[in-house]
Amino acid sequence: MYHLPALLTETIEGLSIKPDGVYLDLTFGGGGHSRAILKQLDVKGRLFSFDQDEDALSNKIDDPRWHFVHSNFRYVKTQMRYYGIDKVDGILADLGVSFHHFDTAERGFSFRFSGPLDMRMNRKSLLTAATVVNTYSEEDLARILYLYGELRDSRHLARKIVDKRQKQPIETTEQLTALLGSSPDYARIFQALRIEVNDELGALQDMLCQIPDLLNKDGKVAILTYHSLEDRIVKNFFRSGNIEGKLEKDFYGNPLTPFITDGKAISPTKEEIENNPRSRSAKLRVAKLK
Repeated sequence: MYHLPALLTETIEGLSIKPDGVYLDLTFGGGGHSRAILKQLDVKGRLFSFDQDEDALSNKIDDPRWHFVHSNFRYVKTQMRYYGIDKVDGILADLGVSFHHFDTAERGFSFRFSGPLDMRMNRKSLLTAATVVNTYSEEDLARILYLYGELRDSRHLARKIVDKRQKQPIETTEQLTALLGSSPDYARIFQALRIEVNDELGALQDMLCQIPDLLNKDGKVAILTYHSLEDRIVKNFFRSGNIEGKLEKDFYGNPLTPFITDGKAISPTKEEIENNPRSRSAKLRVAKLK
């Protein structure tokens, strides 16, 4: 297993798993969450685990109740229709990038290692971080760095990238960090590029919009986020039932939302952060379909 799940106990408890239920793990990765769900299921239960990265297949589970779906979770309804599943009892999505991606230099996700500027979750995808850095306009680069990295000096950073690539293509993580110097927030820069390459926020929004149709009545959904952009989208959707976060009300003033939620995010304990430092930014939100 190459991914130690954050808030594992809280996530499994939040799903209130029915032993004979049907569940979706939309982010299989190292399989930590899927294995924990399977422990709660009896012989009638079923679990479908999604992952768009072929590397995740190396963590496959030898269990007749388990099914691997090699797909981006934005196509969840279509994929479940293929398996003849209309409704499920619970859905889990851990939006964090796995240890495997960060610690494998050739995947290009981390500024700590020298590797190609790749950052693709699905290696069959054509768009790489190198393509973004070397072909996007200065204006588009600034927009990505500002929106997805929340960097105030996005225009300055975009100008530095454009100036450098005119002399030599920027092909590696080491080249990118070298030209940016020692002051920028590398984590936010790499986050912005990764989100753009994988259309992470678009995929998240597509997936969320399908949840109300997929869940059985009283079904639960648990989503782990790791930065404010993701968390804001999930929070708004659970609160209002739409991506915009616009809370509509009926004639009597009652909120028209498909979910029941207390609106609070669960964060890791100090003990968990000490044992798993990468969990420190995790937030878990759980909602139940009315």
